[in-house]
Amino acid sequence: MRSRINKATVGATVGTALEWYDFSLYATASAVVFPAVFFPAGDPFVATLASFATFAVGFFARPVGGVIIGVLGDRYGRRQMLFLTLVLMGIASTLIGIVPNYATIGIAAPVLLIVLRILQGVGAGGEYAGATLLAAEHSKTASRGLNAALPGAGNAAGALLATGVLTLLNTTLSREAFLSWGWRVAFLASILVCVAGIVIRLRVPESPEFEGSKADTEVPRVKLAELFRSAGRRVPLAMLASIGPNVASYLPSVYALTYLTSVVGAPEWIGLTGILIGNLLKLMTIPIAGWLTDRLGRRPVFLAGAIGAVVLTYPFFFLLSTGTPILIWIALVLVFTLCNDAMLAAQSGFMSELFDVRYRYTGVTFSREITGALVGGTLPFVAAALTEAAGGDYWLVALYCLVLMVLAAVGMFFLPETRRLVTSPVPAGIV
Repeated sequence: MRSRINKATVGATVGTALEWYDFSLYATASAVVFPAVFFPAGDPFVATLASFATFAVGFFARPVGGVIIGVLGDRYGRRQMLFLTLVLMGIASTLIGIVPNYATIGIAAPVLLIVLRILQGVGAGGEYAGATLLAAEHSKTASRGLNAALPGAGNAAGALLATGVLTLLNTTLSREAFLSWGWRVAFLASILVCVAGIVIRLRVPESPEFEGSKADTEVPRVKLAELFRSAGRRVPLAMLASIGPNVASYLPSVYALTYLTSVVGAPEWIGLTGILIGNLLKLMTIPIAGWLTDRLGRRPVFLAGAIGAVVLTYPFFFLLSTGTPILIWIALVLVFTLCNDAMLAAQSGFMSELFDVRYRYTGVTFSREITGALVGGTLPFVAAALTEAAGGDYWLVALYCLVLMVLAAVGMFFLPETRRLVTSPVPAGIV
């Protein structure tokens, strides 16, 4: 497997790991830190909803950043945009680490948090798509699924680092010290992460497919409207399919942390440890899933993950509700790692093949990030509200997630299998 991984993929994956440290750090902190730091004391449920609302803001900024960066990436190149996203994320995350708390500056604290979260979202909107495309477009057709999937392992590595740092600070410091200054250390470290990412990405060359299409003077740099004229129903179907990775990622890694502490009454370390285990396993499961997509196809692997998530939705919450660490960790690994990684790896491969190279970056960011905003960004907020409406029971939020996963499976079912398409600098449109 190692010989099939190109150097551009390694550079893109490491850069993504460093950048996703910042975005994942906010996700975890929104569950275990921000309700107590940036929102008025009083009703813990209201504070949690408010914190998840700022989490969602970043997702609603992602489509804006994704489309802008996607259009620019199709015009000027993938590599330049990856530098831009890295800088945006690094600066925003570092500044979050110095925002005063609510007790010090009042309502200005959550306002500043929201502004910086928007900057994070703009950067994240173009990051993952650019990294997967850079890796895929440097690959031969036979190994494109593997290479396109590997930046997803970079996401896991960044999330693993972020969760590990917060867990270490949370468990070694007193609760008062952690909420006062300990969590800030993790965000201030973002500036070092940013510098390291820039150095690594300086060594990654531009995509040969993009350069090939740019060199062809007869191929125009298309506008956003061309995406919808040429891609047809592939855009809405890809948006539906993108629901799957969003649900299977943010339900376990964000909302489950709050559910475990506020509903089940489990200590914070249990959920955080489960996410650490899940992200550690992703370093193996994502490459394996990507490898499988090169042999079995993108659609079968994705559908296996989506159908698995449908079947496991209710058992997932049942296992969480036991409060038993080993059962909680099994639940998190089943959904967050196995089901999610099958969908995520397959998505990376088929997205890199679904659109013409001239508007591919735009097509991928639009399809992923609109769905990310509508589903991924709102999921923790909606899940918390549904749990409250059900009197603390999980049946309502489980039903909601089950329906979403069915929609993802339907979207993928009606998309074409892309594994055997032979890419070229300007590939023919997919029928």
